[in-house]
Amino acid sequence: MFSPSAEVQGHGVGQEVLVHGKLFVNLKSIEPVGNYAIKLIFDDGHDSGLYTWRYLYELALNHPKNWKAYLARLDKASQKREPKDVHILKL
Repeated sequence: MFSPSAEVQGHGVGQEVLVHGKLFVNLKSIEPVGNYAIKLIFDDGHDSGLYTWRYLYELALNHPKNWKAYLARLDKASQKREPKDVHILKL
């Protein structure tokens, strides 16, 4: 939802992909891209999309609103952050 990659954003309006099942994905590395952006490499293989400093600032600034919207979209789509093959026991 918030990755700038075409893999998530699609190539036009209405082609966005709702990312789900990624609760346990972590950053593997961060690579600088000139002086204007970074490339995030995740341990699930996702490594496309350039995060400009402005975009990262906007994500941080709007995190509570973005997070709430993301969780609402997951719920509406009957999806979860947990992978389908993982069951979490809440005590």
